[in-house]
Amino acid sequence: MAKNIRVRGEAQKAIIKCINSIEGKYSRWEIWQDFIIMSACSIANAIGGNYFAQREEMYQSRAGKYSPAEMKVFAEMLYEVTAELERNSDQDFLGELFMMLDLGNEWKGQFFTPYSVCKCMAAMNSGNDLQAKIDQQGWISVLDPACGAGALLVAFANYCYLKGTNYQTSVLFVAQDIDMIAGLMCYIQLSLLGCAGYVVIDDSLAHPSTSYDSRGLLPKESASVWYTPFYFRNEWTIRKVAAQMALFFSPREQTPPAEAAEEVKTAPALQPSTPKKEKARKEPIKKKTETLPEAEPFHESSNGQLSFF
Repeated sequence: MAKNIRVRGEAQKAIIKCINSIEGKYSRWEIWQDFIIMSACSIANAIGGNYFAQREEMYQSRAGKYSPAEMKVFAEMLYEVTAELERNSDQDFLGELFMMLDLGNEWKGQFFTPYSVCKCMAAMNSGNDLQAKIDQQGWISVLDPACGAGALLVAFANYCYLKGTNYQTSVLFVAQDIDMIAGLMCYIQLSLLGCAGYVVIDDSLAHPSTSYDSRGLLPKESASVWYTPFYFRNEWTIRKVAAQMALFFSPREQTPPAEAAEEVKTAPALQPSTPKKEKARKEPIKKKTETLPEAEPFHESSNGQLSFF
């Protein structure tokens, strides 16, 4: 039961109290799921986008289950999350609360890596030349292909802050997870911490996150991509435009069709005309076609989930 949960801090206590106030008619897991989805949709639709209508419908389908008084409880829960991350950004607030509520066991047996371990992993992967990389490249990208609630990326953001690096303007955060609720928990936390980037809800093994540029600025567009508000800051907008221009002006591969290539390969040079050759002349000339660069998958590093590109 929720009353036996050991909580850490007033914010966790307040959220559990909110859940208890409407639990019974709905299960704890259903309340948590609806809270995460409605919160993520609210953040995403505040900045619009191609999937505004789809996410608004997703929001309304869950909000319609609850009374106006119960919807105020969800608003209070989101306030508590926002206020707590504002008070102390150096924590995996949603992931820790998820585990405390024992929702990991109720839903797919999930277990999130403790935040203290994530802090250690972030420091080891970052190295001592983090600011030097940023000074040289202008900004860096970081990817977690199995993000869960985003603890590793949150830990990296706080590591940057500790080292005096402004992660909001210098780091692009890319996350992916196969589970929608876990991925949206990551999306909420990255958004509230002011991290620029996006979360992809998909299987990172079967369908890894892909981008048209080598640094992850221009992901392949789909409903599974959730952009954080800071992804649209002026600095990142300028960088995206520059990446688009670089792709536009880069040399495009001239690829003849396989049949035409085979004809060129086998045709005899400087031979007299023959009926067979005349027949070949009457066939439509096959033109070379241009192919745009394919979106490339990101790659996991050999020493952990956190990778730079």
